[in-house]
Amino acid sequence: MKYAEVQNCIGGAFVSPDGPTLDVYDPSIGRVISRVPLSSARDVDAAVSAARAAFPAWSSRPIKERVQVLYRYKALLERHIDELSALVTEENGKIASEARAEVLKSAELTEFACSLPQIVTGEVLEVSRGVECRVERFPVGVVASITPFNFPNMVPNWSIPNAIGLGNCMILKPSELVPLSARRIVELLHEAGLPDGVLQVVHGGQETVEAICDHPDIAAVSFVGSTRVAQIVYRRATSHLKRCLALGGAKNHLIVMPDADREMAATNIVASMSGCAGQRCMAASVMVAVSQTDHIIARMVEVAKAMVPGRDVGPVISAAARERIIRYITEAEAAGAKVLVDGRNATVSGREDGYYLGPTIIDYVTPDMRIATEEVFGPVLVIVRAKDVEQAISIENASRYGNAASVFTESGGVARYVMEKASAGMVGVNVGVPVPREPFSFGGWNESRFGVGDITGRGSIEFWTQAKKMTTKWNKEAGVNWMS
Repeated sequence: MKYAEVQNCIGGAFVSPDGPTLDVYDPSIGRVISRVPLSSARDVDAAVSAARAAFPAWSSRPIKERVQVLYRYKALLERHIDELSALVTEENGKIASEARAEVLKSAELTEFACSLPQIVTGEVLEVSRGVECRVERFPVGVVASITPFNFPNMVPNWSIPNAIGLGNCMILKPSELVPLSARRIVELLHEAGLPDGVLQVVHGGQETVEAICDHPDIAAVSFVGSTRVAQIVYRRATSHLKRCLALGGAKNHLIVMPDADREMAATNIVASMSGCAGQRCMAASVMVAVSQTDHIIARMVEVAKAMVPGRDVGPVISAAARERIIRYITEAEAAGAKVLVDGRNATVSGREDGYYLGPTIIDYVTPDMRIATEEVFGPVLVIVRAKDVEQAISIENASRYGNAASVFTESGGVARYVMEKASAGMVGVNVGVPVPREPFSFGGWNESRFGVGDITGRGSIEFWTQAKKMTTKWNKEAGVNWMS
């Protein structure tokens, strides 16, 4: 193996838990590069104990002092960007430019956390003569974050900087498919001055997640992954009276009008569906082609056919994922859909054992086909035809998901109509990936999110803190009333 067996980090020390391990693969070559432990409930309990021990001192520091660690951490992310992005490429398969963009986004997320002292300032008001009310925000305690395979560096940083900057101590449970980046994250935070015990890393699978959801001393859990697992985590965590925010899957619809700019629409849509090998919850999944849009589709086909697997598109995460995606395509084709660009036979010279798929575009898909309703999570775009924008909106609204939607048009009126009517938490106009940038928050609707609030930006502050309301009276002459 290229890397030693992955270890947990508990109380500032890297430790190897007893028990089974799982092989970690480089998806570009299909070879084992490390092994990751499948931690037990006992390991989770040890991490929680370390976090509880660190919490009093960390939470009592002024927020301005806590974020000094994050200033230094942001600088370290930027200084080590080549190493960090190479690690993302190796364990996840992203092409170099995508991996680099991921680490840059982590730095941006950390930059927002550095601004928390200017945002979480509390409120104060003299509510009557001599009586003052104020609201201050306090950390909730020991919290946990369960993160997915598709962004091994960025998604942990959706939660870590804000959660610890606001005074919490955290347990991070990375995806067992991509455990390597987590070690470097915690090492860099320690280098930046984070005290031992403020951030623990516990690796594992289902048992580890269940232990996090069940542990009585974990106050809040954030989760990012599939809708099926998000529902399970949300139900289990909240059944133990924890606050939980669980982000699930997506089936993002891009409505394309006949007046859309041909080049901008074609290039943005193909980039959206193929970027990160389609393994992101913001990827274009369904293009709803309204009326006469064949000229745009023809250009999309040209753009997609020019993309080279291994250069422009990385592999999907596993052999099982590749086989599952191919089954979706084959099933749709058998049901009458037309495959315009077929990536099923993609290979990369010298990496023949990698899990590659080329960009795939499928036309004449009906809204009831599985490939049009279920999250495929690969570089696959299906085209559903609609006669007008009202029908396009009804197709989008019928999806059980609600992460993102976008419209390509030159009409401001149509754009506004789609933005208002789309059943999605994030919408865009002439944007293939309508991800809000900091300080605006990330979060979808419907079965793409379970819980209240968003996971990044200002929307995350309430999740990671609890409000304390304080009323004071120092003026003896303030009077006595029924509220005294």
